[in-house]
Amino acid sequence: MAGQVGTALAVLVVLAGLAGAVTAVVRLRARRGIATAMQRATYEVLHTAALAAEPLRAGLTPANAGKAARHLRTLVGGAGVTIADGERCLAFDGPGGHHSEQFTTAARKALESHRSVVLSAGDLPCDRVDCVVRGAVVVPLAGPDGRAAAALVAIADAHPAPGLVQATQEAARWAGQQLALAELDSSRERLARAEVRALRAQISPHFIYNALTAIASFVRTDQERARELILEFAEFTRYSFRAHGDFTTLAEELRSIDRYLTIERARFGDRLQVRLQIAPEVLPVGLPFLCLQPLVENAVRHGLSRKPGVGMVSIEARDAGAECHITVEDDGVGMDPAVFAPGRADLDDGQHTGLANVDERLRSVFGDHFGLVVETAPGAGTKVSMRVPKFHPDVRARR
Repeated sequence: MAGQVGTALAVLVVLAGLAGAVTAVVRLRARRGIATAMQRATYEVLHTAALAAEPLRAGLTPANAGKAARHLRTLVGGAGVTIADGERCLAFDGPGGHHSEQFTTAARKALESHRSVVLSAGDLPCDRVDCVVRGAVVVPLAGPDGRAAAALVAIADAHPAPGLVQATQEAARWAGQQLALAELDSSRERLARAEVRALRAQISPHFIYNALTAIASFVRTDQERARELILEFAEFTRYSFRAHGDFTTLAEELRSIDRYLTIERARFGDRLQVRLQIAPEVLPVGLPFLCLQPLVENAVRHGLSRKPGVGMVSIEARDAGAECHITVEDDGVGMDPAVFAPGRADLDDGQHTGLANVDERLRSVFGDHFGLVVETAPGAGTKVSMRVPKFHPDVRARR
C-alpha cells in the first residue's frame, strides 16, 4: 500500500505541471505492454485524474464537486472524501456525512490560514457506534496564485498517516489548478462578451449619425430612395443589436455588411467601389458576431473617406481546407504599421478600437494563432486578414 501511495504521489507531482495533458493518457488502454505493476499504477492514476479533471474544469458547483469527489477519493486513497467551501460541504463520497459541520469548520480554518489541517479522532467527536471516521486531512484547493475558495477533505478510518497527508496535499494542489483553469476560461468568456458590447457601442454612434445624415439628404429629392435606405438601416441595426448569440455565420455577417455598404454608397456615391469574391462553401462557417463588419468599416472610414477620387474595398473569403481565409482590403491612404505594434496606446484612441477588439475576440475564441494580420503603409492602402477554423467545438452560430 505504501508503495502504491508513493507511486501515486510521484505521478501527481508531474500532473501539477501537466494538468492540461492528462486526458491524452487514456489512449494507454489500447496499447499493449502495460505489464509491470509500475506501469499499471501510473496508468490508473493518470486515468483517474483525467476523469476528475473534466468536472473540475467545468467549475466548482455541487454537481461538479460530486462527480469529481469519487475520483479524488481514489487518488488520495482515503476512506472517504468531501469538498467544502467554508460554508458547507458541497459533495461527499464515502462515509462521514454526519460530520459535515465539523469538516466545514475545519475547511474554513484551512482557507483562512492557507495551511493544511490534520484532524484526529478527538477533533471529530461522534456518538454513533458504527462511525468509522477516525481522522481527516483538510487541504485548501489553491491555484497557482495561492487563492482558494474550497478545501479537499480526505477522511480516514484511523489516525491520518503521513502518506495520506502527502497524497491529499498533492491531489488538492492539482485540483486547485484545474479550478484556476476553469476560472480563466470563464474570465475569457466574460471578456469576449464585454468586448462585443463595447464593440457595438463603439460602432453605433458614428454610423448612426452618418446614416441618418445620408438618408436626410434624400428625403426631399428622392423619397423612394430615402425609404429604401431607412429599411436597410433598420435591418442593419436589428442585426447589430440583437439580444443574444455571440456567434453568427459568414453569410449573415456578409448580409449585414451589404446593408452597411448600401448606406455608405448613399454618402460617397460613385467614389465607393466594392468587389466581393466569396467561395460558396464557406458561407456556413461560424465566426464571432460582428468580427467582419468592423474591418469593412475601418476600410471605408480610415481608408477611402480621406482619399480623393474613387476608392475600392475588396472582400474575399476563400476555402483553405480546414480553415476559411478572409481578407478585407482597401486602396486608401493607408497608415503607419507601427501603430499596430504590441503595447501601442494608439489602438485605444477610438480610431482603431474596432480592429483591436476583433483581434482579441478571435484569439479568445480560437486561440492566439488566429488573430488579425494587418498589412499597411502610408499611401499604400490597408489589407486585414483573418483565419477562421471551419469547425470549432465552442462556436455555435445562432439559428
